[in-house]
Amino acid sequence: MEQITLQQVVPDIFARQPPAGSEIWGNQIAFNKGQTYLLQAASGKGKTSLCSYLHGSRDDYAGQILFDHRDAKRNSPREWGELRRTSIGILLQGLRLFPELSAIDNIRLKNRLTRHRSEEWIRETLESLDIADKTNAPVAKISFGQQQRVALARALCQPLDFLLLDEPVSHLDDDNNRRVADLLAREATRHGFAIIVTSIGKHPPLSYNQTLRL
Repeated sequence: MEQITLQQVVPDIFARQPPAGSEIWGNQIAFNKGQTYLLQAASGKGKTSLCSYLHGSRDDYAGQILFDHRDAKRNSPREWGELRRTSIGILLQGLRLFPELSAIDNIRLKNRLTRHRSEEWIRETLESLDIADKTNAPVAKISFGQQQRVALARALCQPLDFLLLDEPVSHLDDDNNRRVADLLAREATRHGFAIIVTSIGKHPPLSYNQTLRL
């Protein structure tokens, strides 16, 4: 997939009064593969809703979301499953890790389904994110910031055209934020996928092609 286009999309909850000054809701916006985007907004302006729309878990909006000119609402459950497996990845604020599993087993669980990464890549990524010492720790026993990094590594264990990151570094200090940015930049350059980051303030220090107000 090369492009995602929003055409006058407005969440149903904002139907009577769209957020004032939004550059996304109610407008036409295109996200292109290979580009990096930052979507900034205050809390409650629809950051998580937008990610959910693009990932297909919600469709409570007016307007159209087009995937290479195809209306996303026309996708069958099977087609959505294929898109999520081969094209669109997501890291939600809630992370959705399995608390009883170790950090590495949370990553391996997805990688066994996709067969996208080597064991060496997984271990090197844990090292690059400064959580190698938590490799075998149950994620319930590590900090939320460490969990965010585990969830990011897991999100990268699949083919990607677009990676959606909803407040991905909210609990990270500056050093670990830079580690996340370095990993994202390296992987996006190597594999050519787009990155779409939402933020209410802190965000990875990437070279953004476009910054938009949500």
